[in-house]
Amino acid sequence: MAIALRLSRGGSKKRPYYRIVAADQRAPRDGKYLEQIGTYNPLLAKDDENRVKLNEDRARYWLGVGGQPSDRVARFLDNAGVLERAARNNPNKGKPGEKATERAEERAAKVAEAAEAAAAAEAVVEEAPAEVVVEEAAVEEAAVEEAAVEEAPAEEAAAEEAPAEEAPAEEAVAEEAPAEEAAEDKAEG
Repeated sequence: MAIALRLSRGGSKKRPYYRIVAADQRAPRDGKYLEQIGTYNPLLAKDDENRVKLNEDRARYWLGVGGQPSDRVARFLDNAGVLERAARNNPNKGKPGEKATERAEERAAKVAEAAEAAAAAEAVVEEAPAEVVVEEAAVEEAAVEEAAVEEAPAEEAAAEEAPAEEAPAEEAVAEEAPAEEAAEDKAEG
């Protein structure tokens, strides 16, 4: 009979509580076990002393008779100083997957192409004769003039509307002038 030192789940839904048990390897996870050697409550804080309770003497006994701890129980035993656990190293754990690597390569290729295109454009501008630069400046000036011509009709329309608004004000001033003269005449007379 092979002995396993493992966790047996208890508690309710979304509120796990584990027993650390010595059980027959063929027995169900939460089924019959030979002996309970501790408890584990993952809901408690990591620095809480009640998170993992372990009977170290019984754990040593079951290890002595050939018990094989699961990965999690081996960690608990290592922390308690009962069993030395070899440190594991997974160099591939932090590496991105295939698709992420492909996306990164495509992105790097696009950046390289953009850099090459920018360098080529700078080289063309440096090699271009002065006449081409003058022609480009003339084209830019023509574009600015066209934009000014397009804005001019709008300004003229605004100018035409403005005198129409001012005209009644001038008429009002003209109407006031005869009234003032009449008042002056009455005062003199």
